[in-house]
Amino acid sequence: MTDSPRSSQAPFPGSGPVPASGAAETASAPASESDEKKPTPWYIEIPIVIVLTLVAIILIQTFVGRVYMIPSQSMEPTLHGCEGCTGDRIFVDKISYRFSDPEPGDVVVFKGTESWNTNFVSQRSENDLIRGLQNVGSYIGLVAPDENDLVKRIVATGGQTVSCQAGDPAVMVDGQPIDQSYTLQPLAFPVDPATGSEACGGEYFGPVTVPEDHYFMMGDNRTNSADSRYHLGDPHQGTIPEENIRGKVQAIIYPFNRIGGVGDPDIQPAQQ
Repeated sequence: MTDSPRSSQAPFPGSGPVPASGAAETASAPASESDEKKPTPWYIEIPIVIVLTLVAIILIQTFVGRVYMIPSQSMEPTLHGCEGCTGDRIFVDKISYRFSDPEPGDVVVFKGTESWNTNFVSQRSENDLIRGLQNVGSYIGLVAPDENDLVKRIVATGGQTVSCQAGDPAVMVDGQPIDQSYTLQPLAFPVDPATGSEACGGEYFGPVTVPEDHYFMMGDNRTNSADSRYHLGDPHQGTIPEENIRGKVQAIIYPFNRIGGVGDPDIQPAQQ
C-alpha cells in the first residue's frame, strides 16, 4: 500500500501561509453606502435628454435633410397636394449636392427669387414672443421656414438653351426634345392652340439661355404650374440661382399609402 502525500512536506517557495498581520493590512474595507455613485435626479436627466434631442434634430435639419409638405397640385402626378387635402410629406436631402451638382430631371426644393415671391405671405405672428417660438420651431421641423420654398423639376442647367415653339414635339433643350413621360397626362387645363400647344404644356416660350449656376424649373403639372416660364422677365430670366436650392427630393414619407422614392429620370438622353 502506498502512502498519501504528507501535509508536512516542504512547501514551494512563496507558498507558505500569509501572516495574520499581513492579511489585516491588505484586506480592503467594504464600501459604505455613502461612497456608492448615486443616479442623476430625474429633474436634471430629463432636461438634458430633451436638450440633446433638440440639438440632434437641429443638426439633422441643417446639414442632413428635412421634411416639407406639398401644398399645391403643381407637381402632379409625382407629388400630391391641394388645399384641404392631405398633401404629401417629402424628405429633402441636403447632402447630395455637397458632392455633386443638381442635374436635369432632379426634383428639388428651392427658395423663390423676388419675382417668385410676389404672392408670398409670411405666416409668422406679429407678437414677438410667438414669432420667436415659431422661429425656434422651424429649426426642429415643427414650423415651416419663413421663406417662399417651392418644389419643381430641373429642366435645364447653366449654359443650356430651353424653349418650346409651334411645331416642337416637346420642350426643347439645346435643340433636342426632353423626356416628358413623368408629366400629368391628360393636361389639367386646355391649351389655346393660337398661343401654345399640349407638347409645350402651355404657351410657347423662349428661347432662353440659362445663366451659369442657375436652373430652369418646371412643374410636372405643366398647365397648372407657375414655374420659370412665368418669370422670364426678371433679372434671372425666370431661373433659380444654385444658392437658393435647399435640397433634392428623395422620397414621399407620408401618407403611408404613398410612401416611396421620387424619381430623377434622365430627361436629356440625347445629350448624355
